Amino acid sequence: MGVTEKMWDAITTVIRMNDKIERMADTMVNQQRKIEQLNERVIRLETALEIALSQGGKVQRRITRTD
Repeated sequence: MGVTEKMWDAITTVIRMNDKIERMADTMVNQQRKIEQLNERVIRLETALEIALSQGGKVQRRITRTD
């Protein structure tokens, strides 16, 4: 294998690695967005529970799912 072939292999390896890293970064961004949405939902549920408990369970409220 000549020097040119080794250089070409190294360049193609770097290009493939870069593509994989970009896809992984996109996946991480999407996962972070989903985690933040779940955190928001948990906060809303906690708030509704605290309100219901503070009122002694007198008021029933249906919690709707928002996606």
